[in-house]
Amino acid sequence: MLNILLVILISYAIGNFSTSFILGKLIKKTDIRTKGSGNAGATNALRVFGKKIAIITFLFDAFKGIIAVIIGQMLLGYSGSLIAGVFAVIGHDFPIVLKFKGGKGIATTIGAATFINPVPALIAIIIGILIIIKTKYVSLGSVLAISLVPFIALLIVRPFDLKYILFLVVLAAIAVFRHKSNIKRLLNGEESKIGQKSK
Repeated sequence: MLNILLVILISYAIGNFSTSFILGKLIKKTDIRTKGSGNAGATNALRVFGKKIAIITFLFDAFKGIIAVIIGQMLLGYSGSLIAGVFAVIGHDFPIVLKFKGGKGIATTIGAATFINPVPALIAIIIGILIIIKTKYVSLGSVLAISLVPFIALLIVRPFDLKYILFLVVLAAIAVFRHKSNIKRLLNGEESKIGQKSK
């Protein structure tokens, strides 16, 4: 029980490291949460700060998921890696150090899910990239890709791993919840495409 709590706390703390917020403050002297969509993640970093900071943000945010999973594995084995991945994303999305106003967890989800089992994650990432290229909607590609991972895993991962499937379902649910405003704008035809200002 103590190890479970330790994994949760460490992973959540790792998730609290907000790359876009820190880079924005250090390099641009700007709080990213006051610009663009107000989201402290890679997509808004691209919109507000440009490609270089966005790429660095994505990589570091993905790395958070990987580091958390490794620590979870060390402390609690396979189950610990799954718990760690979820709470790293929660820490990124709802960081206590930023008054719970964080990002949407896509990069951290990608890092954690890919490290735990790369094949389903990479298939979903490719699908997501194709959707983004076709539609220019990052939110659409992100949500659909992450939502598809559990189904992809059900089809190709053998033997069946209930813990892993539940892990993916939880991550997908968090992603959909965090993108609820984007989904609403998509349905209303009001979502911003790549290169457009946030609506």
